[in-house]
Amino acid sequence: MRHLELSPRLRLLAGWVRPGARIADVGTDHAYLPVWLVLHGCVASAIASDLREGPLARARETGRIYGAAGVDFRLCGGLSGIQPDEADTVIIAGMGGENIAAILAAAPWTADGGHTLLLQPQSKAEDLRRFLSEHGYRIVREALVRDRGILYPCMEVTAGQEALTPGQIYGGAKLLHDPLGEPYIIAKIIRLQGAVAGLNRAGGPENQKKADGLREVLTALLSMREEWRHANCP
Repeated sequence: MRHLELSPRLRLLAGWVRPGARIADVGTDHAYLPVWLVLHGCVASAIASDLREGPLARARETGRIYGAAGVDFRLCGGLSGIQPDEADTVIIAGMGGENIAAILAAAPWTADGGHTLLLQPQSKAEDLRRFLSEHGYRIVREALVRDRGILYPCMEVTAGQEALTPGQIYGGAKLLHDPLGEPYIIAKIIRLQGAVAGLNRAGGPENQKKADGLREVLTALLSMREEWRHANCP
């Protein structure tokens, strides 16, 4: 049997899966994560779903190549083809934060308190954090991982009430002691500075209002950077 090696971002997710969990990996693509978890005996069951037949065919091929019997491959959008009692851990990685939020919004049972969500947005993490904060979810822990030069935030989420500040929405809710926290915050600052400059060039009262809002976020992020440095630098 061939050896399956996970990328750094998938290794982080694998390490967060509770032993014996029943997982559903949404948007599985090649299904590397569920196949790895099954091969290592980490989970009681695994569903690998994808919206399109092409990625699901690749997922099935991964299962065949590595000899992972028992992975349940499903063609469905988001969680539409997965029942709440079929999984206690939902993994959604490799898509934008706004898409992850839409998947959760269409499956309100994910906020029933009986499910753990492992979420890893590849972009627009602020959209996801804002949604979680406003719709009855709580970020239990958060960590950053660098993979091919890109920083990915990973969140463990459950049901609960949690009000996030603008700075936390953009810069992370639980990253104060993360070793990659400062470069992550700096990248957000640089991106928002560019957005503010663009809005200023565009002019007009609506754009000025948006720019003012982003400047408030920038102030919060600069403060978060100083907090991180105080907590981590001797």
